[in-house]
Amino acid sequence: MTERWTAPAGRPARRARWMRATWRKVPAGPYEVGCEAGLTVPGGNGDPLVTDHYFPRGQGEFPTLLVRSPYGRGVPWAPLYGILFAEQGFHVVVQSCRGTGGSGGDFHLWRNEVADGRATVAWLRQQSWFNGALATIGPSYLGYAQWALALEPPPELRAMVVQIGLHDPYAYFHAGGAVHLENALVSGIGMAHQHRGVGPLLRAALRLRRWLRTAHREQPPYATGPAAELPWLAEALAHTDRDDPYWHGASTAQAAARLTVPTCLIGGWQDVFLDQNLAQYRRLRRAGCATALLVGPWTHASALQEGWPVVFAESLGWLRAQLGGDRAGLRPTPVRVHVGAGGGGEWRDLPDWPPPPGTAAGPWYLSAGGALAPQAPAGTAPVGEFRYDPADPTPSVGGPLLSQGGGRRDNRALEARADVLTFTGPELDEPLEVLGPVGARLRLTGERERGAAGAAFDVFARLCDVDPRGRSVHVCDGLVRMPGGAAEPLEAVVPMTATAHRFEAGHRLRLQVSGGAFPRYAPPAGAAGAGPVRLVLHPGSMLDLP
Repeated sequence: MTERWTAPAGRPARRARWMRATWRKVPAGPYEVGCEAGLTVPGGNGDPLVTDHYFPRGQGEFPTLLVRSPYGRGVPWAPLYGILFAEQGFHVVVQSCRGTGGSGGDFHLWRNEVADGRATVAWLRQQSWFNGALATIGPSYLGYAQWALALEPPPELRAMVVQIGLHDPYAYFHAGGAVHLENALVSGIGMAHQHRGVGPLLRAALRLRRWLRTAHREQPPYATGPAAELPWLAEALAHTDRDDPYWHGASTAQAAARLTVPTCLIGGWQDVFLDQNLAQYRRLRRAGCATALLVGPWTHASALQEGWPVVFAESLGWLRAQLGGDRAGLRPTPVRVHVGAGGGGEWRDLPDWPPPPGTAAGPWYLSAGGALAPQAPAGTAPVGEFRYDPADPTPSVGGPLLSQGGGRRDNRALEARADVLTFTGPELDEPLEVLGPVGARLRLTGERERGAAGAAFDVFARLCDVDPRGRSVHVCDGLVRMPGGAAEPLEAVVPMTATAHRFEAGHRLRLQVSGGAFPRYAPPAGAAGAGPVRLVLHPGSMLDLP
């Protein structure tokens, strides 16, 4: 610290104060909030990083929270972090990442955050109000910025709160072998337009929606649409191979593998980063790091909306315990998950994740006629087949999306399509809980109707909960890309996201199998020219439950 700091008279922006009033379920803190807006912090290469400083108006020293965002510093970050946490007795530093929100330089998906995070901490050390106690917090890419700093954590870093945040950009864009088209483009327009206000962001979202209607006719690297306007996004979509030198250094997974900074992880069962959050938890636990995990029933968007009172309480309790020694807000177990059900579900505390195998453990086999049962079928005849046409791709419905259309949706219209197979179990006599990773192992052949026999094809699998009225609601899903041209059946191992779900008595399990989910996943390059593919499922295909 340097000379004694005198708080300026500035207040948070009016819009941020108005947004604070909408969070009625979030208790107000004891402090009024002041703001120093538009500060300039030298980045790792000297580029100016525009920064806002929120502070509690009160006597004494307060710890600092660092929030580094590529989405601007206004709504929602100003009210969610700047105001709400400064009210509770924290200095909150909200900074625009390099090349975004008025900061200098050019944005890159992952190359700048390590150097700029360290440079920002060096700047903090020179501030008279900084008392040496630092924590980081934030969702999505703001979580990636935290992991980048944690690769070599500064001595002042006492805690992290990673909310629905990623550590591996490649997995976000390409896991399963397919381009995650819709989510990638939504990320791009958010970074390009969110800091400009609601109007420009909505107009960009509408342009994207129109473009996606015919995007199945496009080929990577997508010469039209949002990717063509954002060089960093076009690069990320074009480099599809994890071993490509482009991705070297992108993943910050090693940070969690050796971290000692107490870390709170918050995820959602319908969030795009759930797999990464659970991987972070496993690495932190193996490293012996103090760790808490909370997984709610949320999508990426709803975690910061209707889920925010729970997320805020969890975050605040963790920060108070690690920065101030107040452990009253901590729960008794390391893990709390929301166990979903047809009637809504419940919160459950667990000693670890995943829990021991339950009564659903083991395979459920696919049979001819659309049956799904724990017993393997007899015979060698195929159990089902369908035709996937890239000119009329199977649409995506709900699931882990960044857009408002994600989450648990009724799948009946999708399941009525000829290019979607369904396998449904019997009505349950008693509730059946599925807690842990879910997957499908499908024995199949893929035959092209004309030419291009070696062209790749996709396999999409989804577990649904069917209620007594026949409503089929998504639980979890996944996609894997398969090589074409094999004469013998291949085994397609489709890892779905983990879940915590209770199938109530009278409900049925259902497995969907199809050849894609567009525009969530882009079809294989050249799929349109390769023509339709006929997919045949063979005996031995199964759903794996924990």
